[in-house]
Amino acid sequence: MRPHAVYGGGLVVTDCSSHKVVFRVDGCGVLGKRDELILRDADSVPLLLMRRKGAGFVEALCFNKVWKGYRLDQLEPSGSVVKKQLVFSLKESSSSSCFISKGGGPIRITTQPRIFSNKSWDFEIKGYFPDKCCSILDCQGNVVGITKELETFKDVYHVVVNPGMDQAFVFGVIAILDYIYGESTICPS
Repeated sequence: MRPHAVYGGGLVVTDCSSHKVVFRVDGCGVLGKRDELILRDADSVPLLLMRRKGAGFVEALCFNKVWKGYRLDQLEPSGSVVKKQLVFSLKESSSSSCFISKGGGPIRITTQPRIFSNKSWDFEIKGYFPDKCCSILDCQGNVVGITKELETFKDVYHVVVNPGMDQAFVFGVIAILDYIYGESTICPS
């Protein structure tokens, strides 16, 4: 869910049974920076820092942009990162480019350390996120998370995460997809 006045318009993840906040994502707006997202738990403890790599002219020429997700081990009260560890890299597909239409190449994710060594990627996104109908699959084809739009609310997604899967990872990926496709608060240029 995306309350526009709270948390700078970032995402808020609630448990559908208890309606309690589980995660929130700070993006642009009051608390964030362009091309940077922070996933926090219910107590506002930062869990993941996600940054889009590259900027400027080189980025404009590249059809595949990369996001890096870092586990935050330490954060200064000012918000400066003291210690972080790479957890995953998400490569935007050319379908998120303004030059390619819907249905371009898949968005693929590699993890650190690598979960599956038999492929060059560990997870991929199937479906089209702007339609709010997509799945996160591992490289063996197993669904680890599903996103669906609730028909009555445009800004509310229904997400199912399979047992044993890291929920912070899944919602970190969803936050990046939300940002890539312009669903979250738009950052000023």
